[in-house]
Amino acid sequence: MKHKGRFGQFGGFYVPEVLIPALEEIEDAFYRFKDDPKFAAELDNLYKNYAGRPTPLYFAQRFSKHVGFNVYIKREDLLHGGAHKVNNTLGQCLLAKYMNKTKIIAETGAGQHGLATSMTAALLGLEAKIFMGALDVKRQSVNVHKMRLCGAEVCPVSGGTGTLKDAINDALRYWTANITDTFYVFGSVCGPHPFPTIVKHFQTPIGIEARSQSINTIGRLPDIITACVGGGSNSIGLFSGFMDDKDVRIVGVEPAGRGLDTTEHAATLAVGKIGVFHGAKSYLLQDDVGQVHETESISAGLDYPAVGPEHCQLKDSGRAEYTAVNDEQVLDAFGIFTKLEGILPALESSHAIAWLITQKGVLPSETNVILNLSGRGDKDVDIVEQNRQM
Repeated sequence: MKHKGRFGQFGGFYVPEVLIPALEEIEDAFYRFKDDPKFAAELDNLYKNYAGRPTPLYFAQRFSKHVGFNVYIKREDLLHGGAHKVNNTLGQCLLAKYMNKTKIIAETGAGQHGLATSMTAALLGLEAKIFMGALDVKRQSVNVHKMRLCGAEVCPVSGGTGTLKDAINDALRYWTANITDTFYVFGSVCGPHPFPTIVKHFQTPIGIEARSQSINTIGRLPDIITACVGGGSNSIGLFSGFMDDKDVRIVGVEPAGRGLDTTEHAATLAVGKIGVFHGAKSYLLQDDVGQVHETESISAGLDYPAVGPEHCQLKDSGRAEYTAVNDEQVLDAFGIFTKLEGILPALESSHAIAWLITQKGVLPSETNVILNLSGRGDKDVDIVEQNRQM
């Protein structure tokens, strides 16, 4: 099984033996139902009438003038719950229901995946338990409150750094002991096979729509597409629509944390080493003996030491390029974009906005860029204000 779900040398299946039957069950159900007419029709209905798909491709006129080239925004922030995460949770929770599972667990960092899971579980009548790092519970308290309002149990995880990786650790431990009636709704294109494939599949509407909208709106494909990358689900969703379009430049933007000259605690694809983490082989922030580094990012959703295996393959193959911006650039981008467009971007998405700002005077004025605005920034207002006062 560890050779399944490979993206070049990355990905795979490295888990305790007790989890193998559960993962095989999910894989079998996914391939059985994803093209089933009844399942597909029900999911399409939920995407349209519950989540709010398709999302618009919006020309950011004032921001475009600011940077000196054309920027089009894929508005995933307009989805129900305020982020792209609901694309995946609707797909996976519906799959769980078709598998006759009654309980749902999930991990969350920024709280958007936890919120989307909680909403979807409420919609489908499933019991939800959300694991969240204790640090993230504090810095994303609004989303925690929303999860609880939806009826979910939020489980703070105080071990380790109290962030996303620790939430995943506890979620996997819980799942190991409760695999019979529990479905793990993994939030990103990470983890053991089949999760990277499943999450990508449910996020592909982003890229499918963006490609069609680009042709209809711009009259051709964009020159560049860009998105933030933590685990990498919003970005792989956008990138998937343009993989075969070799003239389209693909740029993923990682967190550089506080932006130290040399850091081993951010920008996984830039400084990470190949290792195995949470059941998959990928680039990983680790020391020479394999100990995982603590991560640093102003964005809870990007505070993760590994990255999805397909991103690793895209980097090594040269099909996509990955860069990083620091917290100060992200905060500036959040403020600039909000003032120019009246749209509060999530701090995660603000990483991609910050990279575009660095391209002012670099990219020609006729350049057309599509940026995936993966979520809205209501959840981040307190963090922004706290950092402005420092």
